[in-house]
Amino acid sequence: MIVGLSRADDAGVYKISDDLALIQTVDFFTPVVDDPYMFGQIAAANALSDVYAMGGVPRTAMNLVCFPAKEMDLSVLREIVQGGIDKVKEAGCVLIGGHTVEDKELKYGLSVTGVVHPDRVLTKSALQAGDRLVITKPLGTGIVNTAIKAGLASEAVTDRVTRQMAALNRQAARVMDGFSVHACTDVTGFGLIGHLAEMVEKSGCSVRIESAAVPRIEEAIEYAAMGLIPAGAYRNREFREKMVQRGPAVKLSVEDLFYDPQTSGGLLICAAEEAAGPLVSALKAAGVEDAVAIGEVLEGPEEKIYVE
Repeated sequence: MIVGLSRADDAGVYKISDDLALIQTVDFFTPVVDDPYMFGQIAAANALSDVYAMGGVPRTAMNLVCFPAKEMDLSVLREIVQGGIDKVKEAGCVLIGGHTVEDKELKYGLSVTGVVHPDRVLTKSALQAGDRLVITKPLGTGIVNTAIKAGLASEAVTDRVTRQMAALNRQAARVMDGFSVHACTDVTGFGLIGHLAEMVEKSGCSVRIESAAVPRIEEAIEYAAMGLIPAGAYRNREFREKMVQRGPAVKLSVEDLFYDPQTSGGLLICAAEEAAGPLVSALKAAGVEDAVAIGEVLEGPEEKIYVE
């Protein structure tokens, strides 16, 4: 076993041979959008992302479904599953089965198996002082989803954020593989701060985030100022705020965005200082338009997150 339960990471990794290791992950959740097909796409992209974050390539997937058959028409389930199938195919992955149970609450996701060379496994825990932090998708999906549920998000915003959540991290992972990358994770339910905290813990390093550089869905700032903040963001703040030092120029509504639980967020890449600029340029050239460097790893034992 290369990566297991000893420390929080995005997936488990098991070495099969000198040049092959298996990556295994599972993820499923309740609907975040009303469109069943797009929900299937988002849930599948979210599950596949953990394999990309470990530096691997997804190969097989299995459906996980909880469905209220007595209250909901089976056509809804067909659309959800078709969305998942199409996203799995887009990833070059193969759906090989799954399991469905009857439940009062609808849930969907995937169990995914990927492959990686044992020497190319990326974890959360290999930060090095001087490294730069690069993110590939803007923040704010949790706040926007809250606005959507409240009926306050426009159709244009809803469509844009839905497409963002359904977008695979495959291209970002492919580009990342050609650069000196020390650590990686994907930004999901624990928010940017939560996932950074997992990287920083027991690393002997701290990180500095340039808040103005962090890409965000601009409408999310407006919604946050209106109080449309998901409960998960409050839990994330309560759990991690002792590690965070916020600069006086950083508005609370901006910091809220950093605790916002993301659905199918981007990769958070820790790259060598000299590789960060070329990596961002290569990501943009490959169509990952929101990729940007947002901070750096600092030497020292404080294990803090400085938001400036």
